[in-house]
Amino acid sequence: MNRENWVERLFQIVSVLLRVARFIWVCLLLYLAYRLFLFATPLLYPFFISLLIALMINRPVTYLSEKSKIPRWLSVTIALIALLAFSGGLVTLIVASTVIEIGELITRLPVFMAELASYLQRTISQDFLLGLYNQIELFYTQLDSNYQDKINDTVGKGITSITQAGQNLVLGFLEGIKNILISLPNLATVLVISLLGAFFISKDFYLWETRLRRVLPRGVNSRMDTILIDLRNALFGFVKAQLTLISLTAAIVIVGLLILRVEYAVTIGLITGLVDLLPYLGTGTVFIPWIIYSFFKGNYSLVIGLSILYGIVIIFRQIMEPKVVAENVGLDPLLTLVALFVGLQLFGFLGLIVGPVTLVIINALVKANVFEDVWKYIRGREA
Repeated sequence: MNRENWVERLFQIVSVLLRVARFIWVCLLLYLAYRLFLFATPLLYPFFISLLIALMINRPVTYLSEKSKIPRWLSVTIALIALLAFSGGLVTLIVASTVIEIGELITRLPVFMAELASYLQRTISQDFLLGLYNQIELFYTQLDSNYQDKINDTVGKGITSITQAGQNLVLGFLEGIKNILISLPNLATVLVISLLGAFFISKDFYLWETRLRRVLPRGVNSRMDTILIDLRNALFGFVKAQLTLISLTAAIVIVGLLILRVEYAVTIGLITGLVDLLPYLGTGTVFIPWIIYSFFKGNYSLVIGLSILYGIVIIFRQIMEPKVVAENVGLDPLLTLVALFVGLQLFGFLGLIVGPVTLVIINALVKANVFEDVWKYIRGREA
């Protein structure tokens, strides 16, 4: 092999090594960014909330400041007060409605329990229970002593497990209440800091934007604009999709309950639409206990009707959710379905939000040609 071939071969090897080095460097930067995010989130999460609030109210603040010719700080103050009033009013309305419904349920609960006990007493008579006990006792006395010991040991372990589970349930409930009470001062502090941060960010929003653009290269600025626009549209689209889904669910439930001639059909339908936001449980938190109670009460026609309505709601949700989310967020329905499933498998309930959000971020990066630029850098070409 002559000298020129050796030089060319050496150049190819060096080129490959440089590509590998750049690839390792990109992976290292991504890992460091990930670790930095994990480190900074517990320390700075109130200010992340502040940034989201500032982005949310930026347009109304700018519009109010320009049209009314008032200082921007006053526009920010008005917008924050309006946001607090709306959020507080909505939470108060939901809490008040829930308390009223729970109060009515507590008032009617003794009647429900009396009806259930009467039904069980009619269904399972004393003679039936006595005969069943005699059969079990006869079967037990005919067993070998070793089997009797095993049964006694199994029953003892079962009772111990049930007792321990009940104890753990009570302790967990009390621990949860304690944690909520302990976290109240911290939540108040986070709320105050987030609002103050949102005020200062929004007041000098365009000043901060100018400072950031001066630090970043021009190419990064243009890509950041594309990414932020896509993320903003996707965020509002995702919220719109969820509101659409719960509205359609509430409408289906209301119509179904009116057909079944159920009292308080509108109220129950609206509550069902709200709880439909709960992953996995969703409308089941309303329908499943209701179906069980109606079954024990002996109202089999209502059981059948509620079961059919519940099935319709579940099928509708499973079919429409990927389509509605995809249309409003701007994603492919199949990719949205994959993101929902993968997020659910990796992160549980939270994955139903993490999955689509991750897909939205990846889609925004693709549209901004970020991956293409990274690939060009790794291959050693100009971006």
